[in-house]
Amino acid sequence: MMKLKIDHLHVAVEPELTAYTEEKIGKIDHLLSRHARRSAHAEVKLKAGPGRGKKQFMCEVIIHLPKEVVTTNQTAETLNAAVDLAEAKLKNQLKKYKDKHTLARRHKIRRIFGRIRRR
Repeated sequence: MMKLKIDHLHVAVEPELTAYTEEKIGKIDHLLSRHARRSAHAEVKLKAGPGRGKKQFMCEVIIHLPKEVVTTNQTAETLNAAVDLAEAKLKNQLKKYKDKHTLARRHKIRRIFGRIRRR
């Protein structure tokens, strides 16, 4: 599980919500390579925004990875729904990150081993 820091602004956060956020956001690190997982850490900011009639809640997640920072900002009517939306978006972004960085690394390794075999 990656290092996770949860902040909240204008919201009284219950322990259940903190545990829910840790469960959802903290466990998406399985989408990362082992190398990226070691140094990854995430910041989660839970905010209550101004809303007319219905109150809007925001979940902002910033994940610091090697060579890149992945962010998402989702708004919903409840904090749980905002966390769920952020998790779904982060899954897609982390899959793209993994594809981008592992393919380049594999190509580099194949090129190095190809040189060794030719000798």
